[in-house]
Amino acid sequence: MSYLDAAARVTQIRTMFEQVAQPAGTQSSTAFDQALQEATATQSTAATGSTTAVSPTGESAGMRALDAARSQLGVTEQPPGSNDGPDIAKYRSAVAGSYAGAPWCAYFVSWAAAQAGAPIGDGGTGLGSVEAVTAWAQRTGRYTTQPTPGELILFGGRHINVEIETRSELTMGMTVADYWRVTDRSANARYMREVDVDGFFELLFERVARLP
Repeated sequence: MSYLDAAARVTQIRTMFEQVAQPAGTQSSTAFDQALQEATATQSTAATGSTTAVSPTGESAGMRALDAARSQLGVTEQPPGSNDGPDIAKYRSAVAGSYAGAPWCAYFVSWAAAQAGAPIGDGGTGLGSVEAVTAWAQRTGRYTTQPTPGELILFGGRHINVEIETRSELTMGMTVADYWRVTDRSANARYMREVDVDGFFELLFERVARLP
């Protein structure tokens, strides 16, 4: 995508947010997690890290997994940035060989699938990474490029550390993404390098248009 294309996308997004913004003092008291539930009403079970999909064992199972995922809105890491906490430990329990402190996006997906009665992975033992989910889906004929509600969306990229520079006078305020892991800072974000750009923006525009 060229710079001009990216700038045009940003302008579109800004315009849409301005259109849905409400005057001060009239905003709804709806909690953020409730708004997020509505915005993701027809989205996939989880974004685990190119926009291809994994078909569940059946549509009803996929939607049950989606319901399980929605029930966890509001869960946070304890302490923040630790990749751990009581709920995270619960998600880890759905994956054989899991361990505390690891990125838990695939653990969460494995837990939601197990709650739906359709555990993923060989023997239903869960999967601990996007790469493992992708390989398993391709090997078992579940991999598709036409996702529907209840299916898993896979984003290519890696877990890295992302911070705002607060010390250097030359780069103060800049976003620093340690993609090549040249520092010893722990990963705190999923950086996506492979994504269907048009599909992503279509989804974003459609969701923003739903806002009250």
